[in-house]
Amino acid sequence: MGADDNAMPVRSTLVDQVYERLMELLLDGTLRSGDPISIDGTARYLGVSPTPVREALARLESTGNVVRVAMRGYRVPEMPDAKEMADIMDARLLIESQLAELACAQVDAGFLGALEEAVDQQEQAPHTPDAAAIRAYRRADERFHRLIAEHADNNALLRAYDALGGHGQRFRLFIGVGVTDSACAIAEHREILAALRRGYGPEVYRIMHSHIRSVKERALSEHARITRTAGITDADVPRGNGENPLR
Repeated sequence: MGADDNAMPVRSTLVDQVYERLMELLLDGTLRSGDPISIDGTARYLGVSPTPVREALARLESTGNVVRVAMRGYRVPEMPDAKEMADIMDARLLIESQLAELACAQVDAGFLGALEEAVDQQEQAPHTPDAAAIRAYRRADERFHRLIAEHADNNALLRAYDALGGHGQRFRLFIGVGVTDSACAIAEHREILAALRRGYGPEVYRIMHSHIRSVKERALSEHARITRTAGITDADVPRGNGENPLR
């Protein structure tokens, strides 16, 4: 990919590639809490024009994985605390349960097949703490939830869902926790899929609500365990050390 300020309009696939590459740099520890991320520096590092970088960073900002700094571009945020995690999960409880019930009214074979494939991909992904494993599992997990969100055919709720997307990975990202709840999450996804096959909306709502509530409980429990065991506070999170390539 070559940088070219006079390039043709950016295709969404290029923005997606930049977004995924930035997520890799966050997950593998290249970018750490407090690190600055400049649009021009990122464009040079990735060999693209600034436009897809700008769009990818805006998407990352909407998920909380980067924050905008006035007149200075972006930076990697601090580790989320328990209150922030709980707030995000409470919003997901409201939004995703409703999306699931709406999607149930429009079930078809293609939709169910895509969900089945996403769950299979979750099972096949490595369930270890390394960045590649987290990335593979994250993609399959997000695909399952996004398929449901898109199939609900409600643009207002989909925008609300997008605003929360990615937040769930931030704890693993900053603490180095791998995928510790895969067995539970996969089993719960299969319950949601089975309910969608049965086609009764209130049941789908209840099971999705139960799934998100369980995810919240597991995430908060893991957050408490890790911070208590390791004595981690926000001040202890590794900071940028001058080797950040995206300045």
